[in-house]
Amino acid sequence: MTSEDLKKLYNSHKEFELKNRYIHNAHILPLLEKLKDFFEIKHIGLSVLEEPIHSIKIGTGPKKIFMWSQMHGNESTTTKAVFDICNVFANESSEIIQEILINCTILIIPILNPDGAKNYTRHNANDIDLNRDAKNLSQPESKVLRGLFNSFKPDFCFNLHGQRTIFGVGAINNSATVSFLSPAQDKDCTITDTRKKAMEVISVMNEFLQAQIPNQIGIYDDSFNDNCVGDTFQSLNCPTILFEAGHYKNDYNREITRFYIFEAMLLSLDYISKNNVSGDFYKAYLNIPENSKSFLDIIIRQAKMESNGNINIVDVGVQYAELLKDNVIEFIPKIEKIGDLSHLFAHNNIIADSKEFSLQDDEVIEEGIVVETVFINNIKYSLKLTKA
Repeated sequence: MTSEDLKKLYNSHKEFELKNRYIHNAHILPLLEKLKDFFEIKHIGLSVLEEPIHSIKIGTGPKKIFMWSQMHGNESTTTKAVFDICNVFANESSEIIQEILINCTILIIPILNPDGAKNYTRHNANDIDLNRDAKNLSQPESKVLRGLFNSFKPDFCFNLHGQRTIFGVGAINNSATVSFLSPAQDKDCTITDTRKKAMEVISVMNEFLQAQIPNQIGIYDDSFNDNCVGDTFQSLNCPTILFEAGHYKNDYNREITRFYIFEAMLLSLDYISKNNVSGDFYKAYLNIPENSKSFLDIIIRQAKMESNGNINIVDVGVQYAELLKDNVIEFIPKIEKIGDLSHLFAHNNIIADSKEFSLQDDEVIEEGIVVETVFINNIKYSLKLTKA
């Protein structure tokens, strides 16, 4: 499967009904209705607020892949990619796609946390992080996920997430557009045979994506936590792959990242369908750099500020907070850090060059405040982003 193949598939089958960052059950229920003509769609449970949770079963093959998206309700990019891929399997007759359908059975939960998705929150309606509930299974959504895992008995799990704009790749000035992880199976992070299989598949995806977004793929922290779903499923000897949809330059709606996630998912399914994944080819995974918390959305560099009668030259770091308002996600710029930020990168640098920095109506400059407009030598700069 080539990049040209994947671009054609994406352009032909992208689900245009899903866009921007705010995706919840009302958006996907009409799509599930359409997919009933092609796949087995089931109502598999209810959320805390009794919102339906659904599954999609695709293909008939012996290799079983289980994937779930929006475990964290505000991480929707992978959900969009899931429906793009569903459209491919529903409407594409090419030999490449048919081979996956013959060799694999794919079971998908498109939105595991519908309450969090509706409220655009990480947690569910009981304010529980479902990715820290694998051990206690205290929430109905956690029980749905674990029940399906137990009954389906997958050969691979895809744990689909989204990550914040703060993540970079290693120590370089590149955002982590896509990140992966073969989760730890024990406290010592032993490279087990199960982890090697996940690492092998990740290595294939990494090599492919590096040709398109070089040095923008990272590995997520693999510290072991048996409350995390990925670590738990890996510990049960099911090779589990964490997908993290991250930031691409100026892509706050995550539409460009959506394409790379689509590519990675479909490529991995193709690889699993055609190969006996033994884990023998895992070592390339070890060369993928780790994520680092090295970015802010905006840094005003070398700003001249007065404080307590003293003149200081400092950097001012701004981070966007995501706020749901009238069914639209607004990006609210807030001052995150003030000081020497030379060790951090920014998605947008504003060079003050020791010129006077001020806010609207001479507002006091301090961490935590909202700053939609700033002034450098009385020249106005807007920090607002387009709504999503």
